[in-house]
Amino acid sequence: MISVRGVSKFYGDTMAVDDISFEVATGEVVGFLGPNGAGKTTTMRMLTGSVFATSGSISIAGFDTRTQPLEARRSVGFLPEASPLYSEMTTMQFLRFVGRLRGIPGRSIQSRVDYVMGLCGLQGREDTQLGKLSKGYKQRVGLAQAIIHDPMVLILDEPTSGVDPIQISQTRQLIRELGKDRTVLFSTHILPEIEAICNRVIILNDGKIVLEHRIEDPSKTFRTVRTLKILAKGSIPAIEKALKGIGKESSVDYHDPYFFVRFPFHEDVQPDVQKTLSDVGCSISSIEEVQSKLEDIFLTITKPTEVKS
Repeated sequence: MISVRGVSKFYGDTMAVDDISFEVATGEVVGFLGPNGAGKTTTMRMLTGSVFATSGSISIAGFDTRTQPLEARRSVGFLPEASPLYSEMTTMQFLRFVGRLRGIPGRSIQSRVDYVMGLCGLQGREDTQLGKLSKGYKQRVGLAQAIIHDPMVLILDEPTSGVDPIQISQTRQLIRELGKDRTVLFSTHILPEIEAICNRVIILNDGKIVLEHRIEDPSKTFRTVRTLKILAKGSIPAIEKALKGIGKESSVDYHDPYFFVRFPFHEDVQPDVQKTLSDVGCSISSIEEVQSKLEDIFLTITKPTEVKS
């Protein structure tokens, strides 16, 4: 349903996306991750036809976004991070308006509006002006407009942004249901959300795809990172400084009372950790290797490259 082949995008002399390729099939829910500036938003804009790639090709439901833009756009439902709503319209008015824009026959619009309002939990908000809705309800309206024309491809940018915990659970369940017979690509900064919803993850960094993998079992599939959980006695700044000096590709985080050291899977830094902390006069109360989560992998493979002076 989504096919991206050798796509690059320049803004002037600045490369936003660098020769990426991937596919997303029907029935897949794929998480799209990356730090700010990684190229996620630019890629989504190219997929939805808002901008064209500088090179390479993109097809949606078999339609080339450059040579068949209208057909490709008709196949896509898009929820941007800041959903563009007309604040003076009511929920019902807005969804009927979007239905007409999407070419839904007049006799079918109302039934379709009623359906997506029920699906997105908007009952009781039919006559509420959009400008008076909470951010969470505005996100629901944004999702309703994205699916009103029953598209085969859904592209969602931060779909649970500003949504309360109960609504987050409902939105996740809705995305899972929609993904059973559609293609769903969505971005989020909530990494556990990816693990809860997705079949696969694509991670971008500096405009390139740095990881693409299925995530049914992160402990088996993401064998790129190992994590040590350390409880040590001594000065916290001294311990952190010492641990940061171990391995060029390792990273250190402190979450009271534990230090977490992440390092490439093929390395074993535990002996170095014990020696280094001993050398600075710190004693280790406990040290264990813990299962790496998606967050560990994300933080490691998107770590900024240090610029040498």
